[in-house]
Amino acid sequence: MNSTHSGVAGFRARLAIAMTLLALVITGSALYFAQQKVAAETEHDFQTDFHNELAALHEVQEIRHAVLAERCRSLVRRPRIHAALEDNALDLLYLSAQDELRDIMEQTNIADPLPQVLQVCFYRFLDATGAVISPEAESSAGALEDEFRLTQSNGVAKQQLGYLKRRDSDGLMAIIEVLAMPIISSETGEPIAALVLGFRPVVAAKAQARGMKRGIWLNAELHLPELNQSAREIVALELPKVVSAAEFSQVTLRIEGKAYRLFCKCLNPDSTYPAAYEVCLYPLGDLLARQRRLIWQAALACGALMLGGVVASHLLAVRLSAPVERLAIDSEEHRTLRKRAETALEMTSAELQRAARFSADASHQLKTPATVLRAGLENLLARERLSPEIREELAALVHQTFRLTSIVEDLLLLSRMDAGQLRIHFSSVDLAHLIDGLVDDLSALPDSIDVAVETDCESVFVAGEKCYVAIILQNLLENARKYNRPGGRIRLVCRKHAEWLSLTIGNTGAAIPAEARKHIFERFHRATKGENVPGHGLGLNLARELARLHGGDLRLVESEGDWTAFEVRFRLADIPAPAYEPA
Repeated sequence: MNSTHSGVAGFRARLAIAMTLLALVITGSALYFAQQKVAAETEHDFQTDFHNELAALHEVQEIRHAVLAERCRSLVRRPRIHAALEDNALDLLYLSAQDELRDIMEQTNIADPLPQVLQVCFYRFLDATGAVISPEAESSAGALEDEFRLTQSNGVAKQQLGYLKRRDSDGLMAIIEVLAMPIISSETGEPIAALVLGFRPVVAAKAQARGMKRGIWLNAELHLPELNQSAREIVALELPKVVSAAEFSQVTLRIEGKAYRLFCKCLNPDSTYPAAYEVCLYPLGDLLARQRRLIWQAALACGALMLGGVVASHLLAVRLSAPVERLAIDSEEHRTLRKRAETALEMTSAELQRAARFSADASHQLKTPATVLRAGLENLLARERLSPEIREELAALVHQTFRLTSIVEDLLLLSRMDAGQLRIHFSSVDLAHLIDGLVDDLSALPDSIDVAVETDCESVFVAGEKCYVAIILQNLLENARKYNRPGGRIRLVCRKHAEWLSLTIGNTGAAIPAEARKHIFERFHRATKGENVPGHGLGLNLARELARLHGGDLRLVESEGDWTAFEVRFRLADIPAPAYEPA
């Protein structure tokens, strides 16, 4: 008896140790992979935010450069400037330009209607050889030291963008954006001179609000007033590596104890002026803080899991080690139940295999002949000597092959859902953006009737797979279009309700008969009012099954008089959808 008790105790101890070690291994692995996932996700989120910020800044710069270029093109076409150049009256050039360019020179009047982006701090003219035509001492062309830096040795044949240093009114050095625009002769069509305008670069307020620091690297010198001298030296050491690495490259560095992501991009790649580079420093403090917070949360969760695993291991070891002989007792009833379960499992597996084989066979046996038939009809339709009647009949047959392919695809999708083989890969779907695209597609249909489409949907993200959400909306919009009347309207309204979003799609047209409403979601069912409307009776059933597979639903909310409305519900993004078993 004592030997039996000691044997059971030894078995219990070994089992508890083995399960504890297993729990420790699983928990450690979970913690490691959780840390890797957190690092990858936060890095991905940062890259997305970083690229979005840069894209917004570059878009502002491109718009500004387009405005400046258009403004310069209008200036070089001024008649008085052309007359002074073509008549070689250079002594009148700056005098004429003083009046012509008076509205764009920097002014201190705060009521000036021109935006600051169109104001210049100086302007100069270059002759046909690219040499600077200096203004008179009392000219209002703006002060500029070292005018020779504007010289173009081969003249200015096309628009040039450059950057140079200039001392401002306070005596501080600042970077000036230079735009050189050729002046074309009205007689020969050749460049006879160039107008060079100096603008102050505009810093986007959005970049400052996010903590991004922006500057310019020109002639191996960094101009970034927001950093002190030591910090600029650190950045300047990394810039040659970033510039030589790739067109779009970035590195991470620490400045004064803070981490930054450094980005560098050439601002004037095709210019004959010295290359200038935009330098951006994006702070990583929020990213690193978020990483540490998530890692600590994962560590605490894994610690709690580890403790629970140790306790559960001890309890399971006690229960499993209770008289071992009882584990050998297996009644006939249990054997019978096990056999029944195995038989049911085998039948279920066989049914699933048959459904999968049916889907594969149907895809091959139905889609391939339809494609071959369409190709043959299109070859016949391409022949030249066909009467209009035969050509119209062939075109109608080609259209029917597309309908047949659509029916096959819908049936295959329904069969996959019936077999439980369709899995939704949930992500955040921008519903308003998707609706806008589908509405545009709806208006472009060749057989589109004259209906007005109204939308009342703010930017909102729902949980789902984009392609299947698009199928739901496309089927509902197609129904609203097909069963509408000429001159009618379609209205889409989005409303949030706690964790749900409801989308109502209503349309004018004849109401659905009361006796047909309970059958509208059945497959191949078509109400009497749709007898003359093209379709195959699968759209509403497919849309409802996909909505339920997303954790939502589709229902008819109104069909009275001249108005019919359906409501489809989706879960808002970041809210898990429950598992759904198709009916």
